[in-house]
Formats: sequence, structure tokens, C-alpha cells
Amino acid sequence: MRLAIHPLAGPDRSYAALPVEKAVEVARSAFGTDVSIGASFWTMTSFGHGIPLTIGCADEKHERRSPDGPLSASSGDYHDLLPNSIDVAVGARSVEVEAAVMSVLVQKDINDFLVRVCSSEHVTTGGCSDLTAWGPPIELAATYHADSFVARDLALSWVHVHEGYKVARAAGNSLDALRARVEAAPRGTRIAVAGTVARARKHAALEHVAERERIGLLVRDEPDPRARWRKSIELTEREDALRARGEVLPVGTRVALAGDAELTREQVLAALSMRPATLLEALEASAVPDDAWCAIEPIALETIQAAKEGAPTEDVIVNTGAHTRFIEHHAPFHVRRLPRDGVVLATHPYRTLWPLWADALFALGLMS
Repeated sequence: MRLAIHPLAGPDRSYAALPVEKAVEVARSAFGTDVSIGASFWTMTSFGHGIPLTIGCADEKHERRSPDGPLSASSGDYHDLLPNSIDVAVGARSVEVEAAVMSVLVQKDINDFLVRVCSSEHVTTGGCSDLTAWGPPIELAATYHADSFVARDLALSWVHVHEGYKVARAAGNSLDALRARVEAAPRGTRIAVAGTVARARKHAALEHVAERERIGLLVRDEPDPRARWRKSIELTEREDALRARGEVLPVGTRVALAGDAELTREQVLAALSMRPATLLEALEASAVPDDAWCAIEPIALETIQAAKEGAPTEDVIVNTGAHTRFIEHHAPFHVRRLPRDGVVLATHPYRTLWPLWADALFALGLMS
């Protein structure tokens, strides 16, 4: 295992090859000294590919400066988990079968990696996306909950979109604290929700630019570039305290894009007030695959099994527009119950969880 330690001040430290026990010992000794730590190793995917995986963790001060989440996992390349080509058993082949084979195996890996990363008793919630930042949970491909309070996804999404507050910072808030933040918005307030990955990417890019411009406005009076940089770091690290005193500019609600959906304050509060079991049952009832998926899934599963049993295979390109469109429109949603009331909501990374949430909220009479 390779270990890298990145302090806020001073040189980085790296260790090329450590046994797991030694890596844990070194990481624990460094934690709490204003560092982020990355542990890199190789793991296998369901496609039989070995990929580099990095588990990152950051202590409190480092996380305040760069709020990406106190614990993260990332692969070396976008195509590690979403390969351009896969081995498919020779036989009943079509674009739909190939896309379904890829979707089944990718979703299996996503579920597996997410649950393993979040399995610590200290983790309340987590998410998975091909975006670089931890965005609104309802716009991710998968979310994890250590308990059955899945409405947390709606509340965290509201806080991020309406307030511009980073999910990585809000994820540790209690449900009561999140509810209070939603209630603080004026009645009838609505937020824009990206229903597709493309729109989620666009919003993420726009929000990154807006954040950079906001910080630029706050430090513009500093004539020295180094002083501006130091002040921007201070603002980032102390933003929560400064916000409470009204000393920093709010980020504000995102600007809606054409085709965005809407979510209202009242819908989020209603979901937060429901029994968790009721909301979870509505999500399970909404996670029904469409006819196109139901028709192709048995063939895809037979194809996967044939390859496992040694049938001849062929390397197939699966990143074409036709493959992508099939997955975007038909990859299923899954509501997986875990031991001790844990829950995972998931789909393929080419989709977001919003269609699942929209259907569940409609079934509960909260959306029209």
C-alpha cells in the first residue's frame, strides 16, 4: 500500500510500499496535525480489471480549508470504473445487451465500493458520482445512509442548492439542524434540480466559478497578492463562524437551467416529517425497471454467467453514443436495505437519483 501525507504547511511525505498494519499506524500518528492522507492500493472490479483506488481522509482543519468530505475514495481514472471496452461472451449480442452487461457490473462495483468505504460506525452518510465535488445527493448516482432516514438526501440537497453550502460541511448536521435550515427559507421557495448528469455537471461548473468570484470580491481590497491569498484561506477556514455574524457574502440559490426540475421548501419539509419507513417504501415501489430493461436484463445476466463459466468472449467497445443512451434512459434504480437499518439508493453513474425521488414524491402526493 502506498501512503501519502499532505500537511497544510511543510513538505509532503510519501511511503512507497507499506503493509496495511504499518500504513494504519503511520496514518493514525499523523492524523490531527492539519493533514490530509491518501492510501493507494490495487483492487479488482467485476470486469476482472485491476484498478488503483485511493482512500483519502482529512482532519478537521484541513477539511475546513478544502471541504471535500472527511473521507473519500477515488480511482486513478474516470474509465477505471466506467471502462471504454469490456469482454462480453459471444452469443446473443446487441447494443442493448452490451450496455446492460456494463450497467449490471458497474452498479455492482459502485454498491460494493460505497458500502465498504462507508462501513465505519462513524459514517452517517455518503455518496457516489463521477463529478469531482460532493454535490446535491439527489443528483448523485448513489447515496449511503447508516440509518433509514433517507430524507436526509433531500435536506442536504436543499442546503447545497438554496444556500450554496457545501454538502461535505453539512453532512454531519443532525436532521433537526437540517430541517431548521430548510424551514428558514421563505414559504414557497423553490430550488432547481438537475435531472441529468450533463446538467449536474453544468451546475457544478457554474457554482465553482461563482464561489471563486465571491471569494475574489471579499479579498479585492488587499493590494498584495500574498495577502489576498492568505485572506481567502482564512475566509474559507472560518466561513461558518463568519457567516453566522454576517461577515461574508452568501453564495445564494443556483440559477435554473433549461430543463431543470423544481423542488419546493414544503415538499422537503413534508418528506422530513414522514415516517422513514413510509418514504423508504415509496422509493422501493418507485424503483421498478422499465419494459426495455426487463426485456434485456435476463439476456445480459445469462451473458455474464456464460463468461464466468468460460465461454468465448470478445472485447466490445461500450462507450458509444448508442450504449450511453440506453443506460441513460433504462438503467434501473436500486433501493438496498443493509443490516442495522442502513440503506443504499443507487443507479448507474450515467444517471442521477432524481427520477427515483420524483416518482416517490409523486406517489406520496407531494408532487404533481
